This record gives sequence, structure tokens and C-alpha cells, in this order.
Amino acid sequence: MPATADAKGPARHRGGPMRAIVLKVLSVCCFVVMATLLKATGTIPAGELVFFRCFFAILPVVAWLLLRRQLRTALHTKDPWGHVIRALVGASSMGLGFFALTRLPLPEATAIGYAAPLLIVMFSAVLLKERVHAFRWTAVIVGLCGVVIILWPRLTLLTGGAPMGDSETVGAIAATGGAVLTAFAMMQVRKLVQTERTEAIVIYFFISASMLSLMTIPFGWAMPTPQQAALLVGAGFAGGIGQLLLTSCYRYADMSVIAPFEYVSLLLTLVIGFFVFGDIPTIAMISGAVIIVCSGIAVILREHYLGLDRAKAREANTP
Repeated sequence: MPATADAKGPARHRGGPMRAIVLKVLSVCCFVVMATLLKATGTIPAGELVFFRCFFAILPVVAWLLLRRQLRTALHTKDPWGHVIRALVGASSMGLGFFALTRLPLPEATAIGYAAPLLIVMFSAVLLKERVHAFRWTAVIVGLCGVVIILWPRLTLLTGGAPMGDSETVGAIAATGGAVLTAFAMMQVRKLVQTERTEAIVIYFFISASMLSLMTIPFGWAMPTPQQAALLVGAGFAGGIGQLLLTSCYRYADMSVIAPFEYVSLLLTLVIGFFVFGDIPTIAMISGAVIIVCSGIAVILREHYLGLDRAKAREANTP
């Protein structure tokens, strides 16, 4: 779950943008390691993957909060039902994303997930009636075209090409559904940060998602082998550490400075996918991913410059 700053905005600490960028890249590395370990488990059901990822992520987060003496404040909430809604949507998106990992090459599943920030722009305009200018709409449409380029070879019913296997088609659909639900989850987080602290959003999500994932036991869980259990626990710890690094990076720089480095994960997954899983990226996957990344960066930079313009306007109007 991507973290956000507190509603009032954290004070910037010493170290500046460079420290923020380093923390962001380290967090991306942790999340890529998490995804790699989960994919390496092989046949573990998606609901079980969600449980291990969330439950064991709680441990490093709680240890960090205890070290900072913030555990008590982290458990304080003014909107418990908001956390439940966020957990329902977030756990569902996570489950779909993990299912896609088991069916698709690692870089392909990662690239489709990049559609979530673009979908947030679209949903904010349609559902929340936020004002979205032509530039952002253009970037979103172009980015979604990139998603279609990646999906097209998988959706054989639409292309009429040679069959590529039901598992890959279902995986592509699951990855897309996961991106859609991730966008809704992030919209719920935007609502929560108005009253809740970041650590509360993080800890309640992990706790709630762990409990919700147990509801998938009747649909079939697998007894992991010792090797699979080690991978699952390692994935949970990697996810928890990645979350801490991600939360910390926003203390040192604005989101617009940090966000583009999320796309470092594409390079990492391409390398890991090739050397660990033998995934050879297709032209469609590379082309679509480049389009999505460029569209995402365009939206981020546009927001950055609009923020600077608004800041200058406020300064000009200040007596």
C-alpha cells in the first residue's frame, strides 16, 4: 500500500531531496523483492499470499513504532469504518495483483499496475467531480492506451490470434482489476488522511487485511513447504520494511519530487524476471510500459508545476 503524508503535511527534515530519493529507491527495491519472493512460492493461493504479506509486515512496522514511541498514537483513530473500507478494497486489489503475479511475467504484472495512478485521475474527475484539465486527460488516455498495448496479446478473444493459455488471459484481467481497485483504495486513503495519521492508516490496513484474508481459507489454502514458508515470511518483512522506507521518504521532499522514482521498479523487474524466472520481455510489453511510464511522469510533473504556480499566486496575494 502506497503511503501518504499526514493531512497537515510533515515538516521537512534535514537531508533534502537526495535523502528522500534514496529512501524511495530503497523502498521500491524492497517491494520488488517482496513481489519476487511471492512469485517464487509458485502454487500458493492469492488469499494466502495476502495473509503472509500483511501479517508479517506488521512486525517490522510495530518494532519501528515502539522504537519511536508512537505505537499508542498509531492505534488512535477517528474513522474506524474508513479503515475497514480501505482494507476491503486494498486487500482485494492486493489479492488480484498477487494472483496476476502467479500467472504473468513479473515485469508485465508490474507494468499493468502502473495504470493505478492514471485511473485515480480519471475516477477523481468522474466520481468526485474534481477539475481535470485537458493535459491530464490526454496523459491519462495515452497511458491507458499503453495498458491496452500490454494486454492486447493476452486477450486472444479480441485479437483472434493463436491461443496463449487461459491462465495468462485470466492473469491479465486480474492485473487490470487490481489496478482499478488500487485506484479506489488510494482514493479512500486520500479521504482518511484528512483525519488519520499515516502510521494509523498503515497499521490498521495490515491488521484488517490479515484478518480479511483468513476468510479465503474455505476456498483452499496450501500447506507451504519450509522453503515456501521462508519465502512468504521474507516477503512480509520486505513489504513492511518497504512501507517504513516509503513513509519516511515523504518527510524529506514533496511527493512530486519522489514519485517518478517509482518507475525504477520496471528496470528491476525486467532484470529479475529475466535472470530469475526466465521472462523475456515482448515488444508489446516494453512499448506499453514506456507509454505508461511517460504518461505517469507527465502527470506528476504537471502537478508539480501547477503547485509551484499556485504557491507563487498565494505569495503574490499575500499583503
